[in-house]
Amino acid sequence: MKGGPNYRLKQRRRREGKTNYYRRYTYVVSDVERLVARFTNTAIIASLAKFDPKGDVMVASATSFELPKKFGWKGDLNNTSAAYLVGYLLGKRAVKVGVKKAVLDIGNRIPTKGSKLFVVAKGAIDAGIDIPMSAEVSEERIRGEHVASYAQSLEQQDPETYKKVFSKYLERGLEPKNLPSHFQEVLSKIKEADS
Repeated sequence: MKGGPNYRLKQRRRREGKTNYYRRYTYVVSDVERLVARFTNTAIIASLAKFDPKGDVMVASATSFELPKKFGWKGDLNNTSAAYLVGYLLGKRAVKVGVKKAVLDIGNRIPTKGSKLFVVAKGAIDAGIDIPMSAEVSEERIRGEHVASYAQSLEQQDPETYKKVFSKYLERGLEPKNLPSHFQEVLSKIKEADS
């Protein structure tokens, strides 16, 4: 019976589907910083969180909103290439403050092969953080070669649809077929920057 004397109400965040307390407990017991990546419809937010009894402490963070402002990124703020760049920027900042190891906190997400979550982690790994991860991430997708080849074929077949599909890229001054070279250029700027 739902309202009986033995009924125990679950924690609010568990009821809302926001927190898996068993998984969180395993992260806390490990006593290692957690790489937390969250995605909105327009952006990617990544941070390294350290457990504290009063509440998590953010050791380092990076968002995709920083990419156009600081590094001249003209691509989408929530695609695979942006996910890698955010992960790399976060990893670079984390190494600067002395973080050498972290675990990937996937939250309530179900791990999917090729997910942007793993791309963010790959960026952090390439920046110098040790994160145990077995998911393979395609280097071609990270560079945006799939977008460039699709844009090139679409431009030849149907120029009107090409302009509609890639209107935001063109508005920002980036030809979608040049996305891989633009990605490398922005990644070089992040590597050189003193974040």
